[in-house]
Amino acid sequence: MNLVIGKKGGRCGNLPTSITMKYFINFFKVLMITVIVICISFFMVTQLFNTHETKEPGVVDSSPSVEEFIGSIAEIARKQGSDNDLYASVIIAQAVLESEHGQSGLGSAPNNNLFGMKGSYQNNSVTMETSEDDGSGNMTKVKAAFRKYPSYEASIQDYVKLMRNGVSWNKNFYAGVFKSNTKSYTDATKFLTGSYATDSRYNEKLNAVIAKYDLQQYDSPVKDKKTITVADGDSLMHIAEAHNVKVTSIKQWNQLRSDRIEAGQQLNIYKY
Repeated sequence: MNLVIGKKGGRCGNLPTSITMKYFINFFKVLMITVIVICISFFMVTQLFNTHETKEPGVVDSSPSVEEFIGSIAEIARKQGSDNDLYASVIIAQAVLESEHGQSGLGSAPNNNLFGMKGSYQNNSVTMETSEDDGSGNMTKVKAAFRKYPSYEASIQDYVKLMRNGVSWNKNFYAGVFKSNTKSYTDATKFLTGSYATDSRYNEKLNAVIAKYDLQQYDSPVKDKKTITVADGDSLMHIAEAHNVKVTSIKQWNQLRSDRIEAGQQLNIYKY
């Protein structure tokens, strides 16, 4: 009896240790699960608040703005227009429209053909697909040779030559766009509708571009030019109001891709 009792007593003495171990293991499991849940929750919360940071690079536009393109050809067009009795505003508007502000396959480098002119330039051409009217209003896709230029300036000079010298069968074919033969640029754009482009709304589209980007400024000579330094907290709108000019003009003069400016940055301001 004593031996049995001794065995029972020994088993009873080990029971608290077993229960303690099970309790500790269960507690450790619960603790680990809790820690994991907290970590996952924290990660999800931080990702939620950082969403705008991860998206920010996606909204940056790497392609040139219309104003940046205009700024790259404006002074060339102004000089060519002034020297050849033409409206620089119309030259620029056509370049914007015909070349998709320098972004079309024909208008961008290495072709630099801003006006969709066919043929070859100094024996250089590029073959591209284009749509043509068969004379009955039916548009068909054909391949044609277009002039390839070394620069935008060469393209503008060649376009001006066409306007001044006309076509082989009529040297005065484009005389209707000359300043001396018109009252305003709207007369010139109206003349180009049907003579340069078959689009019946061609003049409306050109006029809209001229108005939107204030291109009439390039039909006059520059009276004054100054350089300003952007102050802390400045914006293009504030600078435009202070100098009585338009935001689009400032972007053109300085070939800006966006409205973002920084303190210390220098900007050119023109007066006409």
